[in-house]
Amino acid sequence: MPSDQRKLTKVLITVMTYPHPSETYTELVCTAGITDAHQWVRLYPIDYRYRPVEQQFKKYQWIEVDLEPRGKGNDNRAESRRPNLDSIRIIGDCLPSANNWIQRRAIIDRLPVFTRNQLERQFDEDKAAGRPPVSLGIVRPTKVHDVIIEPTPGEWKPEWKAMLSQGNLFGEEMKEIRKLPFAWRYVFECSDSDGKPHKAMTEDWEIGVLYWKELARLGSPDKAAESVRQKCLAMVADSRDPRFFMGTVFPYNTWIVLGVFWPAKETQARLGLW
Repeated sequence: MPSDQRKLTKVLITVMTYPHPSETYTELVCTAGITDAHQWVRLYPIDYRYRPVEQQFKKYQWIEVDLEPRGKGNDNRAESRRPNLDSIRIIGDCLPSANNWIQRRAIIDRLPVFTRNQLERQFDEDKAAGRPPVSLGIVRPTKVHDVIIEPTPGEWKPEWKAMLSQGNLFGEEMKEIRKLPFAWRYVFECSDSDGKPHKAMTEDWEIGVLYWKELARLGSPDKAAESVRQKCLAMVADSRDPRFFMGTVFPYNTWIVLGVFWPAKETQARLGLW
């Protein structure tokens, strides 16, 4: 069916990860959201910074997009769809965080919540049954112990460095992708953790942007990394009702934090403490 006759899917963008180089697509930003039918969907691939300005959506913004069925390429995860990039159209402004995120919560609060163990088990069950495995979900931690800072290699792998220095297939100048020198991992428990905390790296684009801003402000990589850690901890403080948007690292049953939903607890919100 021609793309202009396909039914467009309406998606609220909730996940955008820090960009990384791609030999095939120049760069990739893991992008996911929730359809107006209250289903998770992963939009892959999206070369976000190479999109026209009028297609550069933000988190908590509705878009319409033409999506190819699952099974295109080798990514068979249940939520993965290939977007027709030229079809992306932004619908309205970002949903605001005013009134304790009430407009955002109207959507997020309707979605099921899982534990990390439940998501891992479901992935294994889907694979064993020959079904496309679940690979996106919301986890509500019962306790966050810490956020760990881990140094990472200071440069991209050699093949990515070479690609970035050569330009893309169309002769366009490559946009700089600064390699983050640290990773941040949440250490948390769920209701079924039995005292065995999970560790999950966060790849939220906003975390990367915050690091570079803090580095410019503080002038110290270690101080900037600690400032990011404090921000991560603030989002899961006792006064908050945090939920992790989690997804798998293809093709493995390895779950990472793609974003954090962090309104105030309702009791705090009613007291005007958020």
